Order: sequence, then C-alpha cells, then structure tokens
Amino acid sequence: MTRKEYTGEDITVTFDLKRCIHARNCFLQLPEVFDPSKRPWVQPDNASAEEVAAMVRTCPSGALAFRRSAGVEERPPRINRLAVLENGPLVLAGDVCIEDGGRETRVALCRCGLSKNKPYCDYSHVEGGFEATGEPAPKTPPETEEVGGPADVSRRADGPLVIDGNVELCSGTGRRIGTVGKAFLCRCGHSKNKPFCDGSHKAAGFKDPVEPAP
Repeated sequence: MTRKEYTGEDITVTFDLKRCIHARNCFLQLPEVFDPSKRPWVQPDNASAEEVAAMVRTCPSGALAFRRSAGVEERPPRINRLAVLENGPLVLAGDVCIEDGGRETRVALCRCGLSKNKPYCDYSHVEGGFEATGEPAPKTPPETEEVGGPADVSRRADGPLVIDGNVELCSGTGRRIGTVGKAFLCRCGHSKNKPFCDGSHKAAGFKDPVEPAP
C-alpha cells in the first residue's frame, strides 16, 4: 500500500488515493487543513494536532490515517462494527487485518462487484448504478455473545468476502442487524440476502480469481 505523507510539526497525515470513497468528511469538517483546490491539499499545521486526529478518525474508508510526533497512533474501537451503506460499500471499523496485511482501524469494502481495487471500494458503485438498501433485514447466521478482538478479512476466489472474527453488523443508520463470530458477505452485488452471501455469485458468473481463504 502506497501512502503519501503530509508532515506537520505535531502530526503526520497519510493518504491512500485508491482507498478514497469521496465521503468529503475531511473538507467539510476541516477545510483549512483538507482542501483539494490547494497544493498541497493537506496542511496539517493549519489546525491543532488533536483536531486533525479527530477528523481523520471519521474517514470511513481509512484513506486518511495519522501518526503523532509523540508516537501516538490511532487505536481501534473495542467492538468491530460493519455498516451497510445505502447503494454503497460495507464500512468496517475495528481491529482489522485485510488479507494478511497490516492491522487497520477503518476500511470500505466493495459489495457491488465492480471495484477495480478489490476488496476495497473505489466508488465504482456510482458509475455502475449499483442499488441496494442500507436497511436490510436479512436472515442472519447464529449470533455470538463475544465482542471485540481482531477481525481478519479475506476473499474467496470468485466468491464472498469472509470476515473471521467477532463483528457487529448494522444498517447505514446504525440499526443493529446482529453480532456474529464469522460472516460470509456478498461482494458480487447479486445476493438476495444482503449483506450476506447466498451463492448468487455462481449464477451471476462473478469473477475475481484470488487465492481462496483457508
């Protein structure tokens, strides 16, 4: 993963363009720091390090991250939470590891099947006209009473997204769907039981030839 760094006196902001889903939280909350019309577009010293760090924590895709000069880094929330966005991606916040990479705290995952940067969302759902409710009422797998801990994310070849670890699923408005210890999630866009996989990827001919998860 290649991140561009913007270093200030007390905080360094890093940015991965391929992960950005254009939520615009950064500009709307701190336009004096994050302004795409300026160069450089990130100017960390135009606000306090605390303000910049607080804003970065609201970036749903994890495109923005931070590192404090004092060695303080972002901590994951205690409960892993996956939100289903209306006509958009799955947004996961927690102690997350994507396909054996480093641990992260926030990530937006493709569920339309159109992303050119799988498993990440790259905003292709907009151009592709993807439509899927953010308020699903699916049949859920057995729930777990356990919370927290690491959640590992991987892809099954030509199949679902696998989250191995305790995670609370919720709607885009925050309504709780259920808490599960392992989830197989639709990433082809065709499941009739979204956000869960129901095998529709086979009939749809969905292709993403990655190494299958164990």
